Amino acid sequence: MAKKPKKDMGILEVEKLPRVSAWAWLRARFFAGMVIALPIVVTFAILQFFINYIDQRVVPFLPESLRPETYLNYAVPGFGVIVLVLFLTILGAITTNLLGRSVVVITDRVLSQIPIVRTVYSSFKQLVDVFANNPTEQFRECVLIQFPREDSWCLGFVAAPARGEVRSHLSEEYIGVFVPTTPNPTSGFIMFVKAENTIKLHMSVEEGARMILSAGLVVPEHPDVQAAIDAANDRQPKTEAGEPSSPEPDAEPGHEPTQDPDLK
Repeated sequence: MAKKPKKDMGILEVEKLPRVSAWAWLRARFFAGMVIALPIVVTFAILQFFINYIDQRVVPFLPESLRPETYLNYAVPGFGVIVLVLFLTILGAITTNLLGRSVVVITDRVLSQIPIVRTVYSSFKQLVDVFANNPTEQFRECVLIQFPREDSWCLGFVAAPARGEVRSHLSEEYIGVFVPTTPNPTSGFIMFVKAENTIKLHMSVEEGARMILSAGLVVPEHPDVQAAIDAANDRQPKTEAGEPSSPEPDAEPGHEPTQDPDLK
């Protein structure tokens, strides 16, 4: 006996979703939990490493009467960090007066005369002075330069225009660009290129550093893309559910239907 065809009731058939196995469900939930927990765990692991590193080098300099383990029978995590902050604060307060500045000048002259020490000391002192006393001479913006060959671009930070002997051999058009390495941005190359041969980026130096640390996986959002998204959201009609949208003011009214004169 032939089956009767199903009557069309005007209802769309919904495609059934494929069944997910228990193993696939567990694996998806495991990776979802790992994505949430991994940044938190890595952050606390790095903080713990630095806190333990400082504690191991600061606490041994304290007399036993000032160590927490003398009275509590266990070490207090972060006690060395507190001591270091207090020490640096007191040191800054002392060196800001006349007597403290005299001691700093004498120490600087002594360290600058030692053959091996003066090379390391002078380099780090100049670097600290640049970041502490000359905020305008820090990295200004992110640029793209062609490196290590043509049509191959890399991310760099603008340091300063060419100066001194470098400027005398080149010209005023050249700027210094620091090209960091991935994923360790503390090492890299200093390159002098023409400003016209660079591509300026909208991202900040902090966003560029995050991009380098993540090996290009964390990319900041471009302002033009965000502006296009905002403009598209503003163009969408904001009508309540079930409420008919009103016609546009510039729309022309429709023609009324005409009646046949013979039907009158």
